[in-house]
Amino acid sequence: MTFKVYHSNGNPDYLMIFDFDETYYPHELKGWQLKDLYELEEYLDRIVHKKNIRIGWVTGSSLTDIHKKMRAARMNYLPHFIASNLGTELWEINSKGEFYQNQEWSKRIKRSGFSHRVVEDLINDLRQLYGIQLQKQTQFGQQSFKMNYYYFIEDSARVKYDLDIIKQLARNSGINFNINRCNPLAGDPVNAFDVDFIPQNTGKRAVVYFVIKQFSISVENTFAFGDSGNDIEMLKAVRHGYLLKNATEEAKQLHDTITADPYAKGIQNVCRIYF
Repeated sequence: MTFKVYHSNGNPDYLMIFDFDETYYPHELKGWQLKDLYELEEYLDRIVHKKNIRIGWVTGSSLTDIHKKMRAARMNYLPHFIASNLGTELWEINSKGEFYQNQEWSKRIKRSGFSHRVVEDLINDLRQLYGIQLQKQTQFGQQSFKMNYYYFIEDSARVKYDLDIIKQLARNSGINFNINRCNPLAGDPVNAFDVDFIPQNTGKRAVVYFVIKQFSISVENTFAFGDSGNDIEMLKAVRHGYLLKNATEEAKQLHDTITADPYAKGIQNVCRIYF
């Protein structure tokens, strides 16, 4: 299946960023969700060239998983760039649909000193010194610069203490992290937290700042849409940051700008206000 790429005109005037899973891509693939998604794609195709907008997906998914999901939904368009694996990879996409890594971003990651060994030592310390068990997310595999775990809630009274310990040990080890409540609609287990370890100076917020600077875009002209706790910092990094109506309750407690409609319809209705 061949995907189209939104046409662009050199340096953009606007930046529009989407989380992928349960924001741009609806996992249930219901008929109305797909209808709204295809309408959003056609709408974006009309305004991207006219308003000179750069579009990107900033997601925890891998590039391989994104392609599988796009085929499953029979999507038509690729964005201009994809920051995959929680922004530990930054892929730019040319007009032919060819992918290539942003070299400046790759250099940043290589300088971080991130290694699987450091993370594995951290996991052992959590278990042996604090009795905190993290379960590896084997269904997604461990990426070169992102290691994924679940923290299952066994004692609600311990949750805050345990998560604070995880964060502090990660900081002490020079590792960045993402911790948020799991979203079962996106394929996660119930009653658990996602715990992701990534290099310093990477992640969704960092990649947004990097792209804004790379293309010299005014912050006033930046937009982002998300659905979960790991999107909040990304939403706060732009001028117009929106949670979708279908966002998790955890996310809604952290960010109060929420669309009136879910999924693609929520995105398109907001965009129509500005464009």
